[in-house]
Amino acid sequence: MSLIEKLSRKTRMPALEEALPGRAASIPTALTHFITGRPLKGPWPGNMKKIMFGMGCFWGVERLFWQMPGVHATAAGYAGGITPNPTYEETCTGLTGHNEVVLVVYDPAIVNLADLLKTFWEEHDPTQGMRQGNDIGTTYRSGIYTFSPEDRRVAEDSREAYQKALDARGLGEITTEILDAPEFYYAEDYHQQYLAKNPGGYCGLKGTGVACVAS
Repeated sequence: MSLIEKLSRKTRMPALEEALPGRAASIPTALTHFITGRPLKGPWPGNMKKIMFGMGCFWGVERLFWQMPGVHATAAGYAGGITPNPTYEETCTGLTGHNEVVLVVYDPAIVNLADLLKTFWEEHDPTQGMRQGNDIGTTYRSGIYTFSPEDRRVAEDSREAYQKALDARGLGEITTEILDAPEFYYAEDYHQQYLAKNPGGYCGLKGTGVACVAS
């Protein structure tokens, strides 16, 4: 298979019959957050809310959100695909359909959804389709995955508003998918809070330079 064919395969969602089979059991991961020591899989206080973001490589995305005041927990994982309980190596083939995402658990009394969305829009380029910079494939697509109809409406409204801001600067169409949250599969231990464990590690985040006005 040529390089062009490999890249083409990685930038299209696999059909159901193409998808890797995966496994019934979840893959091992960390029990606690490397920075806060809080449970990585909960339970979390009852007032917390959740949202998931895909913005390219999840290492830099997770660091972006764990640094925000009001964010209680973050976790790197895979969502939006077909293969159950995928491994990192499987997602990299383009044959699971999953996106690299970060689960953000936050206290709405301290940080609101609009502020999280402002960070989302400004800190990556949501117009690039199945890639983010030099990272190419379905695993790097832009996505917002919400846990309530109201949050989905807020996310969709913010997309519309940010598109107008991009239009004013002569930039492209937003390709971000906004969906009800699919199942989230925790990534392997070494991916969790990766840039806290490896401060000099890779981070490919790069925004468009266009501001998003939080409501």
